[in-house]
Amino acid sequence: MAAVKPEDFRRIVVKIGSALLVDRATGRLASDWLEAFVEDVAALAAGGREILLVSSGAIALGRGVLGLPKGALKLEESQAAAAVGQIALARAWSEALGRHGMTAGQILLTLTDTEERRRYLNARSTISTLLRLRAVPVINENDTVATTEIRYGDNDRLAARVATMMGADLLVLLSDIDGLYTAPPQQDPAARHIPIVPRVTPEIEAMAGGAGSEFSRGGMKTKIDAAKIATGAGTAMAIALGKPLHPLKRISEGAPSTFFLAEGNPVAARKKWIAGHLETRGVVVIDAGAVSALHQGKSLLPAGVRRVEGRFQRGDAVAILGPSGEEIGRGLVGYDIGEAEKIAGRNSREIEALLGYSGRAAMIHRDDMAIFGGEPALAAAAASA
Repeated sequence: MAAVKPEDFRRIVVKIGSALLVDRATGRLASDWLEAFVEDVAALAAGGREILLVSSGAIALGRGVLGLPKGALKLEESQAAAAVGQIALARAWSEALGRHGMTAGQILLTLTDTEERRRYLNARSTISTLLRLRAVPVINENDTVATTEIRYGDNDRLAARVATMMGADLLVLLSDIDGLYTAPPQQDPAARHIPIVPRVTPEIEAMAGGAGSEFSRGGMKTKIDAAKIATGAGTAMAIALGKPLHPLKRISEGAPSTFFLAEGNPVAARKKWIAGHLETRGVVVIDAGAVSALHQGKSLLPAGVRRVEGRFQRGDAVAILGPSGEEIGRGLVGYDIGEAEKIAGRNSREIEALLGYSGRAAMIHRDDMAIFGGEPALAAAAASA
């Protein structure tokens, strides 16, 4: 297989670990590394790629500013360090990207935000808007309040969740190691580098080691967990050495890395998930015109909705029925049942007057919808649900 190049993909999520952004000896920002990395990002963006950054570093920067000792921190110390470091981290990204004419948008998430459907839709909508406006989302765990994530979490898995949520084509985990080995190379000099992983198997999982340093809460195990999340949702993944300058450029030039093949593509995987792996909470009955529009790949607008039934909330899965009662698809609804009843059959321009606030134009956005007609795999997935 030819070397993987980031420029071969359209939407790319890059995870940057604390050990890359923060100098371990001084606790200060690694400015030269950041500038070189942003040059890589700017080159990809200039070529039409959409880049999302999942950045660690808030706690590592904050502990340096606060003068906290080396070694494990207490929970409240980690949260205090995150509160201070997040300001410095956001400023660093904003200034570095700004020097290349790019705008940074800060997003603070927890794993819950990518798992609970209502919050998932809110996060996805915000990040999609940033990308549409050509800003670079810089995403980090909300470490100041997320106690479970500080104790046990990591940004590898968060990056994988973000990649699948946003339908990314590639996830790049920049690390202090150039990929997966048959055994931890620090412990086994005979360990062999694995350039390609077609599928994450129990054997692959058994090769993972522990966390590498006090700056990194992850390790190879969390990267393999991230690979399972990403590849299962159709996103390819690469683990690459991040320490040298211009790490993304080095990947393009053939530097060693481990590439995990995706199972299908992110769009098809997401549609299959919506079609067959979510319990529906209600029904949306639409007219013939709306049926035709959905088959053309358009969103479902309130004007095409005849009635709604059920006890759903925003983000819940609903069945989409045609005028004769046939199920034509499923989707994640954009409104609670009470709101949906008020705007059903009305023009999107009337939403603000009807609800008292300016809501989303679509009852179900096309990205949150799986239509069965002409997609046998999706119909089969729904039938087996």
